[in-house]
Amino acid sequence: MEHGGPSGARSEANTRFAADSLRIALLSYRGNPFSGGQGVYIRNLSRELAALGHRVEVLAGQPYPELDEGVGFTPLPSLDLYREPDPFRTPRPAEFRDLIDVLEYATMCTAGFPEPRTFSLRAARHLAARRGAFDVVHDNQSLGTGLLRLPRLGFPTLATIHHPVHVDRELELAAARGTRRITLRRWYGFTRMQHRVARRLPEIITVSSSSAAQITEYLGVRPERITTIPIGTDVERFSPSPAVAKVPGRIVTTASSDSPVKGVAVLVEAFAKVRAEYDHAELVVIGSRPKEGGAVLRAVERLGLAQHVRFASSISEDELISLSRSAQVACVPSLYEGFSLPAVEAMAIGLPLVSTTGGAIPEVAGADGETTLAVPPGDAAALAAALTRLLGDPALRARLGAAARERATSRFTWRTAAAATADRYRARIEATHRATALRGA
Repeated sequence: MEHGGPSGARSEANTRFAADSLRIALLSYRGNPFSGGQGVYIRNLSRELAALGHRVEVLAGQPYPELDEGVGFTPLPSLDLYREPDPFRTPRPAEFRDLIDVLEYATMCTAGFPEPRTFSLRAARHLAARRGAFDVVHDNQSLGTGLLRLPRLGFPTLATIHHPVHVDRELELAAARGTRRITLRRWYGFTRMQHRVARRLPEIITVSSSSAAQITEYLGVRPERITTIPIGTDVERFSPSPAVAKVPGRIVTTASSDSPVKGVAVLVEAFAKVRAEYDHAELVVIGSRPKEGGAVLRAVERLGLAQHVRFASSISEDELISLSRSAQVACVPSLYEGFSLPAVEAMAIGLPLVSTTGGAIPEVAGADGETTLAVPPGDAAALAAALTRLLGDPALRARLGAAARERATSRFTWRTAAAATADRYRARIEATHRATALRGA
């Protein structure tokens, strides 16, 4: 089944397809922006590729992506075993369509996470029936075994790895206790598959030099097979607005998941210290609401901050922008990031930033004291000191905010990322054709 094909062009671009336009299949096992950075990547990259004159079709599983006009969409439905409000559900017998569905359910029943593997198998099956329909196939982080079929079917193939999930696994295991460690090891079992697949794919795109180094370290991909293309934001939508009043003492952070790697529990600890000096301060956490009984909500309760910490979940992009504009300070407390879209979005809005030095964040946020106040990851005291300093210094906030906006607009835009990605598509297509000709000879 296909729907929502590339029937219209963006009004801004109104592009005619150029002679060298490409037919691109973008794969994403979870495409919705509320699923995290993968959904944001798919929506923005597909839009900008289409604006450059390419024919783009997104193939995705649930939760389905939000896409712009001019981008085609083909759903590859899963059993949707983790949907709200009934995650880890038992499907009705009539829902099982084939052996891939059986594999998906069986893996969930043994505490594993099946979606990357089963999505890739569905994608390979679908593309095998459409040979000749696409010039290139671009996977977004699934790294499932089905991808290995695509080069054999004649598809020039590459994949984006935002960062190796092995890093999340290590940080979560370090924070877990008791039986939780056993279930986490099983849940992250798919990383062994991703290790095998990444080493066998012809080319990997990643978003920072920090991620590139870790892809080599954790996944064994040779550096010469990795291309770094920083991603960005829509700097026209994510922009300062004098019309939105600043709320005194408001600190905003964005966390795409309730995971120790995002550092929200550390930020809550720091925020308690901030309120000792600024009792009007409030913390707004945009993203997934933390789990009941988890480290974040336990810290909120223990420190008596329930009235001063707000969780804004499942909000629209317009609401996210408006809420961010109302803040005096933005914070990226992550222990590790492969890139950090929240940092770029806050910088584009012109917010002064407090960030950690975890992973690629310094590549994005810039130098300490020039565009951000940078602190070591996991250090609540240092985080509190930086936040307190910014809240008390309007001139510093203005200087850092202006420098952050300039850095975001000059370095991190989706149009630049899309153009560089299209160049890699052409290079991969040419390399594939050369290899095919050599085999024929």
